[in-house]
Amino acid sequence: MNSKQPFKWRHFQKEIILLNVRWYLRYPLSYRNLSEMMKDRGLKVDHSTIGRWILANFSGSVAKAVSEARRQVAELVGASSKEVVFTSGATESINLHDLEG
Repeated sequence: MNSKQPFKWRHFQKEIILLNVRWYLRYPLSYRNLSEMMKDRGLKVDHSTIGRWILANFSGSVAKAVSEARRQVAELVGASSKEVVFTSGATESINLHDLEG
């Protein structure tokens, strides 16, 4: 993989690749689940292609970016980076609903 231009010569757009990597790292989805989700959106992406994106190319880059973002947020709020957890808006609303009883 070209470290300066990681998306050069890729068949799919950068946003599609990163969306699949992000969903795989965030939710308990298989490569086949992601392939079906892309099919529902009108894209034919083989599960093995998604596996290559995740295993060989982009998951390490995404993990590094998340780690750096956690460090930056932790510095801002005076906490440990291990205490910083990123959640989606849906997760927050579910958590608030559970707290309210």
